[in-house]
Amino acid sequence: MNMAGGQTPDAAGMRAYAEELRATFMRLQEEAPVLHEKARAVQVTEKSRDGLVAATVGANGDLIRLDLDPRIYRRQDARGLADAITRTIHAAVAKAQDRVVEIFAPLVPPEQMRAHIEGDLDAVLEQMSRQMPKRTPESP
Repeated sequence: MNMAGGQTPDAAGMRAYAEELRATFMRLQEEAPVLHEKARAVQVTEKSRDGLVAATVGANGDLIRLDLDPRIYRRQDARGLADAITRTIHAAVAKAQDRVVEIFAPLVPPEQMRAHIEGDLDAVLEQMSRQMPKRTPESP
């Protein structure tokens, strides 16, 4: 079935999608460097529930600083301390990732950015697939 101008619905959908991708790419080219610098500057500090452990991480989740309150030495619980440090770092990393997602939200859908950050290629490909126009039975 042809539309005006001799295009099939699939061709029109693909052209519209290609134009959308081009516009998105142009916005990325213009705006991404500033957003990238903002994202690279992200640092998050999180404290443990008891306030004895503080961890600062960067945008990639790399540990920048770890502070231990001297009161931790009053308890001789190495496993408890290790668990508190791990939980605190994980909480800081999660907040840093949230900030990066927020920074890129004007250009990249949050679920897509989160999939990129988490290295979830399957989720990224699935999201891209959902954005593609669907083929009709008439198309080759």
